[in-house]
Amino acid sequence: MVALLSLFLLICVPWGIHSEDRILVKMTLVRNASASALGAYCLDGSLPAYHLHRGFGAGARNWLLQFEGGGWCNDLNSCLERANTRRGSTRYMNKWEVFSGILSNNASQNPDFYNWNRVKLRYCDGASFAGNAKFDNGTSLLYFRGQRIWEAIILDLLPKGLGHAKKALLSGCSAGGLATFLHCDNFTGYLPKNASVKCLSDGGFFLDIRDIGFNHTIRNFYEDLITLQGVGQNLDKNCTSYHYFPELCFFPQHALTFVRTPFFILNSAYDVYQFHHALVPPSADPHGHWNHCKLNPRSCSPSQIYILQGFRREMLVALKYFFEYSKRGGMFINSCFAHCQSESQDTWFADDSPRVRNKTIAEAVGDWYFERRVTKVVDCAYPCDITCHNLIG
Repeated sequence: MVALLSLFLLICVPWGIHSEDRILVKMTLVRNASASALGAYCLDGSLPAYHLHRGFGAGARNWLLQFEGGGWCNDLNSCLERANTRRGSTRYMNKWEVFSGILSNNASQNPDFYNWNRVKLRYCDGASFAGNAKFDNGTSLLYFRGQRIWEAIILDLLPKGLGHAKKALLSGCSAGGLATFLHCDNFTGYLPKNASVKCLSDGGFFLDIRDIGFNHTIRNFYEDLITLQGVGQNLDKNCTSYHYFPELCFFPQHALTFVRTPFFILNSAYDVYQFHHALVPPSADPHGHWNHCKLNPRSCSPSQIYILQGFRREMLVALKYFFEYSKRGGMFINSCFAHCQSESQDTWFADDSPRVRNKTIAEAVGDWYFERRVTKVVDCAYPCDITCHNLIG
């Protein structure tokens, strides 16, 4: 009986399994990705994938595409290791994904996008969907094909309705949030000229900063990644011709100036990923003086808080021009110790969600997208915001 029920669900519910609180959406492999013209493969050579839940009613011709996040790999060892995990192979990924937050189909949990076609693009290349290279030494084989994965997924979705979209939003979290800066204008180019197309980065505004030891840890990391995975050829040409060091265009603060499509930046001013890996990486704190502070901001010493406030100031300086002069842009910069806030229902839209000026993230993004009102909000400095979910991790 159980087997028959399972078979019924697979046959009769092609897009997702519903429950009162969440929806599970089935993976779709991109079969055309292996065509010789595309050569789009995950690190290990497996096919790329996405999860699509169909829109309905007034949202049937609107599309939301969400880049999955998950860090990067910048050398052969880390990429070979990654290729044997869900971050580098669809073989190891869950075949069903929970859609919540900005991907929810529940109007009470996602009031502006619940009835859109919602797509989660699985991340398996390790370079924010931007590489185009291959490593083969006769023993090991790695595909650095993020750019081709992006193109293959789009080409698969266009005949499924994306090509006739009336409204579209390209979004992403973390490394996926960085990917929105890299692919935003390209996404616009695939869609009808009369479509309303915009982009959102969640936790993807990675700063070009020095760590506490005054080293360019994150810049050096990205430089190695760009070289290994052949990312440079896919960076914005206007940006790379403007900067003496073209690899800087991988950083959103340098790429943003050249993005023409309307953009919304959602970020914590104390982004915990950047706190732990760019500002205070293990290499800059060999004796673990920051360990307690990393686990709980209340355990930070006054001098550590001073450094964290400096990080916030650097983020606001990097966003100053966008904040003051972008007429079509939006911002929600809160002071929570968090990273990625659009995919979790608790932080996206709930009774106790984080708020700035009494507005949730979902309300701010919706107001911006539908041009109900200008939305550019910056939270007061830590520890003043009592609505935060300080998701240290």
